[in-house]
Amino acid sequence: MVFYLLVALYLIVCLLLLLVVLMQQGRGGDMASAFGGGGSTQAAFGARAGATVLTRATTILGALFMLGAIILGVYGQRGPGSVLSGVRGPSAPASGPVQQPKAPAQQPKAPAEQPKK
Repeated sequence: MVFYLLVALYLIVCLLLLLVVLMQQGRGGDMASAFGGGGSTQAAFGARAGATVLTRATTILGALFMLGAIILGVYGQRGPGSVLSGVRGPSAPASGPVQQPKAPAQQPKAPAEQPKK
């Protein structure tokens, strides 16, 4: 029950992180500024601005995303079992002698006709 609650909270964090990242304004670093068309380092790396609510929300939600992934990964491992721990192995052979199928009887081949000279 707790595992499913954690998964639901993790999904909410993932969706919120997606929305917050998509709501942020681009830094203005297009292809021209990446190859020297901008002429300044602010064009390549974006203008230095104070942390807004969206950047703080991104930081917090990103940390929750990573922490939730670690917690769900650790909590999801239930003991030292393997992937095939719940799969039954091959069944035991039936008791008694095993009968081999009989090979079909081979018929004698007719001698090939010899060409006349």
